[in-house]
Amino acid sequence: MQFLIKEWKTATGKTEIDMHQVAEYAVSRNWPLPPPISGIDRLAREFSAAAREETRRDDKTGMPYRVYHAYKTDGQGQGVLWVDIDEAPRKNMLKSAVMRREQVIGDMMQLYLDLTHWSRVNPNEEPILLITDVTEDVQERIAAAGNGGDGESGIIDV
Repeated sequence: MQFLIKEWKTATGKTEIDMHQVAEYAVSRNWPLPPPISGIDRLAREFSAAAREETRRDDKTGMPYRVYHAYKTDGQGQGVLWVDIDEAPRKNMLKSAVMRREQVIGDMMQLYLDLTHWSRVNPNEEPILLITDVTEDVQERIAAAGNGGDGESGIIDV
């Protein structure tokens, strides 16, 4: 797939990539279309997207929180389950929190590596620096939302 993306760029001369155009190009080069997903699979994805978006407001702080949280199962069944935060046992919320934290760390690490590379290959441009400690950013956003998280100090205590 990476080869065909490069081939499409060469064939079109474009540097901004529309993946639908790349997919059409791949099909024109006899790339097989994947089998369509079932209606149940598509509907499950739509329910997952809806679950990710639902929020409620905390009765005490007035701050919004996500209602449904995903966590990986222990290898049995479907792999990922969802739980309502107000009904979730600690073990499931911990699994969800660790999984989301790992995603954030992975994203930050890759962004750091990407920007380090960009700055290296563009030595005549001002380097793009990345501050990876986002504690202050999170605290500022909580404060801007109107409450300090714990009701007093602005420190998030988990």
